Amino acid sequence: MLTLLISFFILVFLRVPIAISLALSTILMLFMSDFNMNMMPQRMFTALDSFPMMAIPGFVLAGAIMARGGISKYLIEALRSWVGHLPGGLSVVTILACGIFAAISGSSPATAAAIGSIMIPALISAGYNKRYAYGLVAAGGTLGILIPPSVPLIIYGITAEESIGKLFMAGVIPGLGLLAVLIVAAIVYAKKQGYQGDQKATWEERGRKSLKAIWGALLPVLILGTIYKGVITPTESAVIAVVYGLIVSIFIYRELSWKDFRHVMVESINVTAMIFLIIGAASLFGLYMTNEQVPHKVGQWIAESDMNKWVFLLIVNFLFFILGMFLEAVSIILITLPILLPILKHFGIDLYHFAIIMVINLELGMITPPVGLNLFVVAGVAKEKLGEVVRGVIPFIVLMIAYLIVVILFPQLSLWLPFGTGK
Repeated sequence: MLTLLISFFILVFLRVPIAISLALSTILMLFMSDFNMNMMPQRMFTALDSFPMMAIPGFVLAGAIMARGGISKYLIEALRSWVGHLPGGLSVVTILACGIFAAISGSSPATAAAIGSIMIPALISAGYNKRYAYGLVAAGGTLGILIPPSVPLIIYGITAEESIGKLFMAGVIPGLGLLAVLIVAAIVYAKKQGYQGDQKATWEERGRKSLKAIWGALLPVLILGTIYKGVITPTESAVIAVVYGLIVSIFIYRELSWKDFRHVMVESINVTAMIFLIIGAASLFGLYMTNEQVPHKVGQWIAESDMNKWVFLLIVNFLFFILGMFLEAVSIILITLPILLPILKHFGIDLYHFAIIMVINLELGMITPPVGLNLFVVAGVAKEKLGEVVRGVIPFIVLMIAYLIVVILFPQLSLWLPFGTGK
């Protein structure tokens, strides 16, 4: 196991893509153990041959359509007319826009890119500190994987064999809670720095812009409402989101041309291919761990130690924070969850509550250097040095760690919506 990890991190530091690094290091270890190599292609194909997995390209494509089809632009304009006059109004608009986009795309980098491309220039031109603007968008973008639909929660549900619909419900209250925390922090910071809001919009202007944005605002309601009511599966809702987004972008807003659609498809295929390649590579890693009985040995060690639940959670959260600096969300889930599942059952930790704890840690990973994806997205959108973005995001890391502690201590934040008071 140690040889595998050393070879994996050597390849990562040599800038070999994570999926390739994981696959090569695992193949090397399996080859050295005289494993039947013919099983590897079959294992990779089986890992991807899953109906729930098809929700991933659907939500990725829906997010790309929303970003280029005018939906995000009109939502931001409507939000600005309602809350832009508050202290730090533009920062509040930024966070709310991230929350709405998160309820469609399921992707953190996609949320940061779509909202950042519009709001970062607006924030800086309005006199906001540029580092604060970068940090705000990077942190707000992390809502993309906590507020459902969420690609990491889909992966978690498939790996842990738990209901994806209930996992989505578990993410609603913590997601909205983090949204509220970021808004309060933005208003407090704005008052401290003396940032003024826009001129208050008239009711006529609010009505006109809200009417224009209503088509995009209905999309999260359509996606989440149908899933929670049990009318359709998350996979089917992803397809509906794509079709609805295309209709609105092409025929109502008329802002998605065939040329733009080509860029949307290329972007979606690239992101989906990256995720699926990681899943395939992680399935080989899981094959190696099963062959070496790693989950059983780790579970046995935990059971024989004097470790209690809270010490275990402290160690796991620290592990996630470190892994988040180097790996992306899907990789962390697929590498660690198979090992952790028997231990979670041993300590009686609810798998739905742990899913939200894990996702908030993955959010932190999105904004911690050196490999935080949102940092690179914001740096690219703003055409700024990565160091400037990192400096801007540090206060938000501290804020999100404090919020993570609250979620850990109060499991009902995650469990009340999917289970009520019965669990």
